[in-house]
Amino acid sequence: MTVVVVAAVIVSADGRVLAAQRAEPPALAGGWEFPGGKVDPGEGEIEALVRECREELGVTVSVGARVGGDWPLASGYVLRVWLATVPAGEPEAKEHLALRWLGPGEYYDVAWLGADLAVMHAVEDLLRQG
Repeated sequence: MTVVVVAAVIVSADGRVLAAQRAEPPALAGGWEFPGGKVDPGEGEIEALVRECREELGVTVSVGARVGGDWPLASGYVLRVWLATVPAGEPEAKEHLALRWLGPGEYYDVAWLGADLAVMHAVEDLLRQG
């Protein structure tokens, strides 16, 4: 059975993207990712994305276009990603070690986790197309 993980590429009005540094599990701690998490049974993917951003960042997101298809993860997990914005409020690192806004030219200044690195390449192309 495939386990779906959702993630938000939160983009600010000036084109920066939000990166979040993992606190756990130990194998992933310190790596950078886009915020999100597992879809709970009976929960829709967008619903899960909004819930995860509220829990992890303390903000409500407005979900936009999907980024790519299914991004494979380890152990039968699959990552599904959407662009998002934060209509009001400022994200806080509630479950991460740190948050960082990355602008053009800074997108690769953090050590992205594998799937998130591939997503960042796709997002960079989308943002460049504007």
